[in-house]
Amino acid sequence: MDIGSFETTLAVGETVAVEFKRCGGKVEDDTYQTVCSFLNRFGGDIYLGVNDNGEVLGVPPKAAGDIIKNFISMVSNPAVLSPTVYLAPEILDYKDRKIIRIHIPPSSEVHSFKEVIYDRVDDADVKVTATGQPAQMYIRKQRTFTEKKVYPYVRDEHLRFDMLPRIRLLAVNRFKDHPWKFMTDDELLRSAGLYGEDFETGTKGYNLAAVMLLGRDEVIKSVSPAYRTDALLRKVNTDRYDDRLIVETNLIDSYDLLMGFAAKHLLDKFYLEDDKRLSLSSAISREMLVNCLMHREFSSSYIAQFVIEKDRMYTANANRAETGEPIIPNNFRPNPKNPVIAAFFRNIWMADELGSGVRNLYRYGKLYSGKAPQLIDGDVFRIIVPLDDNYSFDAQIGKEFKAQNKARLKRNENCALTDDRALIAESILDYLRTNPMATQIELADFVGKSRRTIQSTIAELREKGLLEREGAKRNGRWIVKRP
Repeated sequence: MDIGSFETTLAVGETVAVEFKRCGGKVEDDTYQTVCSFLNRFGGDIYLGVNDNGEVLGVPPKAAGDIIKNFISMVSNPAVLSPTVYLAPEILDYKDRKIIRIHIPPSSEVHSFKEVIYDRVDDADVKVTATGQPAQMYIRKQRTFTEKKVYPYVRDEHLRFDMLPRIRLLAVNRFKDHPWKFMTDDELLRSAGLYGEDFETGTKGYNLAAVMLLGRDEVIKSVSPAYRTDALLRKVNTDRYDDRLIVETNLIDSYDLLMGFAAKHLLDKFYLEDDKRLSLSSAISREMLVNCLMHREFSSSYIAQFVIEKDRMYTANANRAETGEPIIPNNFRPNPKNPVIAAFFRNIWMADELGSGVRNLYRYGKLYSGKAPQLIDGDVFRIIVPLDDNYSFDAQIGKEFKAQNKARLKRNENCALTDDRALIAESILDYLRTNPMATQIELADFVGKSRRTIQSTIAELREKGLLEREGAKRNGRWIVKRP
């Protein structure tokens, strides 16, 4: 590890994957607790000789070698750490002081320290006591898709075949010649991956995905007893609720019911996109609820929530965590927790392509409340969207935007565009003066218009000689030709 990276770590401080430990002549038990929690979570780095606040104290130089030997001996002892691991600490020299860095990779096993299981929550090592938590750890580490579990005794009469005509219609509305249009019911279910085979046991039949998408309510309750989405409105009576909807039916009908709850309790603020009115509240609710329904871990006993409060709304659902870090468009890697269910939702247009939901949430969330949402990965996945009933992009941002550009429009009548188009053009030119490497997606977010509108406006500006492109398509830059 280089010194620059170490100084960056010191500046950031302790996180879910970084821990600082004081160390005298020996390693204390709390260090092994951290080793255990890192193994059980996402891995991480322990720095011996650093205070909690990032102050570098160092370890006794003459004792560093013995500290490492004793540490390796302890983590190799099954009576201390089970299962045992092999770790190779390294000594770092930093400003005449010695630091010991221990890198712990994530493990495919669930580990215990002195017969106690520890998990990592934020920057703390937490003792696991509830029986459901170790089960959740095993699920996370197995990397299996529980939606593919086969139920050989689930038969046709246990599924809602009466929903298939509607499903075909939804698919055809998206793709005119969708293959499901011409398939029999059995062919459709097999094509969608809802009928499978367990190659370990040889059993065949409908899988969990089929039950959750099309199962009768009593069958869903039997297969997944804890499955439920609790929708709550808490604006006046914050201790209890002002309105409540408990949803325990199949995922498709659940989507409709929850979207209805959102429409009932959220302001439908005015917003135009490409000269067409877009319901921001519906666009945001759709992304939140689709994620909550199709990416949850159905084997968990955690009850999903959709809560609307005065200053925010959020969803929370059981999850098979990947990183445990906040998700933003720049660091997000699409990874469906239930790929069969996700593909089914995309086929009937209840969801878009993987990754688009994060971008849409950030874009529409800012337009709706003026603030960015939060997406937090963990054993419970949370989406938090700020709410502000007094905020209006059209009334506040649009008004300020027009006022700022009124003088410019008088000076630049050579744009020969409509007032609205001229405002968009001026905004693009202003942004590109200080951000010449900006992408069309960034411009769309800044202006509050679609990418298609940005593309057409840029084309007009280039034709009029007001804007030029220099360099390659991916790594080039924009040059504004007018001061």
